[in-house]
Amino acid sequence: MKALFIDRSVARLGAARIAAGWSASAATRLGPLTYGEIDEPELHGDGWHRVHTRLSGICGSDLSMIEGHASTYFDEWVSFPFVPGHEVVGQLDDGTRVVLEPVLGHEARGLPAPFDGAAPGDGDDYAHLATGALEPGIQTGFCCSTGGGWAPWFVAHDSQLHRIPDDMPDERAVLVEPVAGGVHAALLAAPTVAHHADDSRPPVVAVIGAGTMGLTTIAGLRRYLPDVRIVVGARHPHQKSLARQFGADVVVEPDGLARAVRRAVGCHVIGDYLSSGADVTIDAVGTSATLTEALHMTRPRGRVIMLGMPASVTVDLTGLWHRETELKGAYTYGTESLPDGSQRRTFELAIDTANDLRVEQMFSAAYPLADHLDAIAHAAEAGRRGATKICFEVREGI
Repeated sequence: MKALFIDRSVARLGAARIAAGWSASAATRLGPLTYGEIDEPELHGDGWHRVHTRLSGICGSDLSMIEGHASTYFDEWVSFPFVPGHEVVGQLDDGTRVVLEPVLGHEARGLPAPFDGAAPGDGDDYAHLATGALEPGIQTGFCCSTGGGWAPWFVAHDSQLHRIPDDMPDERAVLVEPVAGGVHAALLAAPTVAHHADDSRPPVVAVIGAGTMGLTTIAGLRRYLPDVRIVVGARHPHQKSLARQFGADVVVEPDGLARAVRRAVGCHVIGDYLSSGADVTIDAVGTSATLTEALHMTRPRGRVIMLGMPASVTVDLTGLWHRETELKGAYTYGTESLPDGSQRRTFELAIDTANDLRVEQMFSAAYPLADHLDAIAHAAEAGRRGATKICFEVREGI
């Protein structure tokens, strides 16, 4: 079948990294992404289904790979050639529409689940991501055994599929996966928020960045931690508007975020650091500069959550040591512990959140696979072009 795929090529990855300095289009033309014929994935036994792609999103990790900036950490956790695309709404052979929970968990690999009812992302040993019945791959979209959403169809296991109601539009459903990532990050703030000890003010959570992941985090915070004060740094007008719609209390320019946090908590500035600061800061960008900013504006014994994929960063960690700051990664989703003591799978929460907020407000444009150069350029420049989520459209007749 004809699809977009990435093959292992050191030369093309290097060329993409250089060309990315010119433009996303140049990086895409010279880099490891190809639009061409690739072998169709096989069904892997009972519980596996063919999923026909309807919409598939382009996310930051996809762009990082295309532009040659992905960390070498992933070399042992993916298998080539792979078809990208892990934000997906599709349909089964019988017409049932589904959204994909992309982590290739224990059940998909023919291994025992870590506990009854476990989500694909649950468990404290990641050996299954590189072993079992499939080739290595952290998710659908990074595994040659399954294919991915940037193709007419791919294969997925029952444990990864969530049926969606007929009245849920594709443009909303394709955003369930990033909403799940944002909800997961938001709930990681809960333990620190619960130990907030200043009765004179509500807990403060700062969010750096208001792209797709920053916005979905704001939505998760407002829905599941309703008493927190959410302070957001957003660069573009449409991001500021959506941040307010999704529940932010204060929205400022990125360079004003530390000042806004200082006003919210009432504290001093000592050197480059606030003397106190946000109880939790969520970095939805993932650069050396944003991680440094997060450490500077988070209170002693607060928590910094890394939601944006950081790759290689250079950061002075002296302040983290002195202030006993907790640095926490937020990779995907799984089974969440809610503040009321109950447990639910993140994707169930994400579907509820997506429907409640009608998150298709973030859906900006869709392109056929053949127009991948334009699509990826649009995704790479989404903020500047007033967009949020760019997708590939593979629905029948497109």
